[in-house]
Amino acid sequence: MLKAVQLGQNCGLRVSELCLGTMNFGIPGRGHQGDWTLGPDEARPIFKAAIDHGLFYFDCADIYGIGASEEVVGALLRELLPRDEYVLATKVSMPMGRGANQGGLSRKHIMEGIDASLKRLGHDYVDHLVIHRHPHAIPGAAETQIEETLEALHDVVKAGKALYLGGSSMFAWQFTELQHTALANGWTPFVSMQNHYNLVYREEEREMIPYCAGTGVALTPWSPLARGILAGAYRGSFDKGGTKRSQGRDRNRTESLYRGDHVFDVADRVIEVAEKYGKTPAQISLAWLMNKPEITAPVVGVSRVEQLEQLVASADILLADEDVNYLEEAYRPVENLLSIGSS
Repeated sequence: MLKAVQLGQNCGLRVSELCLGTMNFGIPGRGHQGDWTLGPDEARPIFKAAIDHGLFYFDCADIYGIGASEEVVGALLRELLPRDEYVLATKVSMPMGRGANQGGLSRKHIMEGIDASLKRLGHDYVDHLVIHRHPHAIPGAAETQIEETLEALHDVVKAGKALYLGGSSMFAWQFTELQHTALANGWTPFVSMQNHYNLVYREEEREMIPYCAGTGVALTPWSPLARGILAGAYRGSFDKGGTKRSQGRDRNRTESLYRGDHVFDVADRVIEVAEKYGKTPAQISLAWLMNKPEITAPVVGVSRVEQLEQLVASADILLADEDVNYLEEAYRPVENLLSIGSS
């Protein structure tokens, strides 16, 4: 059973120590992940199992399935739990259509975006609104002045449409600038950072993780299993994908994110350590992350109930220092993905 933990040191919100990512729930065929999307009937058992294991933190985004994920997630949560028993996050900023103002972090899109999300979710508010990227890093959108973005987000909070704010994947200096600008103007600061962090991509250890740890900001990393690489989905190379996701359109995205020569060497070590502990590679990879004191709630994605149950069990795995060192020593620094615009 997962424990409830505080979402960082700067707010009183408690979340489960794992968060269920919902990118793969929606309408099959719709959106960039449409070839491995699960509809509501397939998703329902996963949500029920999550709740039964103490997972009550759910992460969505408007762009997932171009709105379809929010529709499915909102309906299932309303069906399965009272509103005060779960924490729901969604994200705003990515383009939702071809219109000039259908993406970005302008006041117009933030205000229209949160209203559209709430309508799709069937909710009066979300607990946690996350900006999907920095205001200057959104494809096809204007580089909105950060003051405009921050004041609009503050107004969303004051209107009761979102209770807390979070950020996702940006340079540490950008996040620092956002935080200081918000505080200087009396606007709502961010309580969390959803960044890209796992055993084969650790560039966040240089600046973002120390900054967040030092300022009480919760870290809720995405892709803790490196899009299946650390779960054994690719079996040693990108052309050996053994899952529907790794054999589909998503493979190109995975290859663009994980470029270093160390990637499959680390994955092989994960398999070795998993055999030593009698666990799966996915469990060991997630346990490595959950053993880090800076980490609050990794965002995990699953397509089957048994995958969820395995990942929940990761919370009880304590890795010996020698095994942590063995997993980490094969890592080789790579170019920060934010520098090349693909994170």
